[in-house]
Amino acid sequence: MTSLLLDRTLRRLLVAQIAALGGTSLSTIALALLACDLVGGYAGVVLGTVLALKMVAYVGIAPVVGSLAHRLPHRPLLVGLDLGRAVSVACLPFVTEVWQVYVLIFVMNACSAGFMPTFQATISDVLPDEARYTRAFAVPARLRSGESV
Repeated sequence: MTSLLLDRTLRRLLVAQIAALGGTSLSTIALALLACDLVGGYAGVVLGTVLALKMVAYVGIAPVVGSLAHRLPHRPLLVGLDLGRAVSVACLPFVTEVWQVYVLIFVMNACSAGFMPTFQATISDVLPDEARYTRAFAVPARLRSGESV
């Protein structure tokens, strides 16, 4: 794994991915808590809807972007998707209704759903060598299982 992290471009790409996913996760939690604060006793219904919208965004958007990711320029697409998430987070202080939370959750997770296949397609650009490319994709699975990398 250390040889993979010596590649400056891949290292920067991975750090950006970790930061983006962390921010999206925290923002999803913040939006869900905001929705609960807005509706009080109906928090369960709101949280269920928020989580359902999150999954609908992933299931509906990721395959479409995945099929287009190899045709589009990766860097501008990744930046645009990150900006979409940032704009969603910037709208948080202005949310006053539950439907606004639903829209922001959908937009934020649609951008995240588009980000992942584009990110994966970008790794093949950064690591054209097939052996290193394969090792780069194996690292997350090995880390989850507790194996050494």
